[in-house]
Amino acid sequence: MKIAILSRNKRLYSTNALYEAGIKRGHDMRVIDYVRCHMEITSMRPAIYLGSEKLEGYDAIIPRIGATYTHFGCAVVRQFEMMGVTSVNESVAISRSRDKLRSLQLLARKGIGLPVTGFAHDPRTTEALIDQVGGAPLVIKLLEGTQGVGVVLAETRKAAESVIEAFRGLNANILAQEYIKEAGGADIRCLVVGGKVVAAMKRQGKEGEFRSNLHRGGTASVVKITPEERSTATRAASILGLNVSGVDLLRSNHGPVVMEVNSSPGLEGIERATGKDIAKMIIEFIEKSGKGEKATRTKGKG
Repeated sequence: MKIAILSRNKRLYSTNALYEAGIKRGHDMRVIDYVRCHMEITSMRPAIYLGSEKLEGYDAIIPRIGATYTHFGCAVVRQFEMMGVTSVNESVAISRSRDKLRSLQLLARKGIGLPVTGFAHDPRTTEALIDQVGGAPLVIKLLEGTQGVGVVLAETRKAAESVIEAFRGLNANILAQEYIKEAGGADIRCLVVGGKVVAAMKRQGKEGEFRSNLHRGGTASVVKITPEERSTATRAASILGLNVSGVDLLRSNHGPVVMEVNSSPGLEGIERATGKDIAKMIIEFIEKSGKGEKATRTKGKG
């Protein structure tokens, strides 16, 4: 098969792992910097170019779209879809996962366990918003943040009011969420491929840090997940329409709750923690989905 990986940098661990896995299985692999692409939007003849080169003949694409380029990246993925190319994750599913509020609303509608979450625009609702999520301590998140950036733990009510006021002064959209104290600064990353959890790791934040992201100094270890956690992860991925995703769970007193569903999960941490070749599994999923077939059938609306 002729497979393109949409990524800005071939040297990134995840991109290179996917490229090498595809080569080992005999596929024609190529890494394409999607930001350098341009599209020709013509009735019945959609096309994509990289400079003067017309990109055609591809059987599948693996989107590795950075958060900074979500809008343009999804447009490129959509253009490939219009050309009949299978995308591991569809453009609409990627868009859903990148919008924290939208994804939480979709998951809530289907009964997925979530932290109590509040969203408001009017500054006069700040006090009610804090009360809604159980008061301090609480977590305040920028809707556009990734890898733990723009996530603040407000330990007192006064601190929460100050943080919310500061973010609103920047015209930033924010979420307020209950703080799951019993998680102890740890979360579980479940890697879901083709509707199955193929690997799971526990990420523990460094001392004094409630965020467990590996980019922020967290550590990773293998973890055995419960049937309920496995079901929650696979259902969350399915609801958002993602074939490949990283589902982040917290262990709360009332069961697993979903913090986030990532449409371009990093492979380095979880491959090293578990010893599993997840890049190979993703390539195998593409093979099974069939040449020229639509791998993703996005469920529901929104």
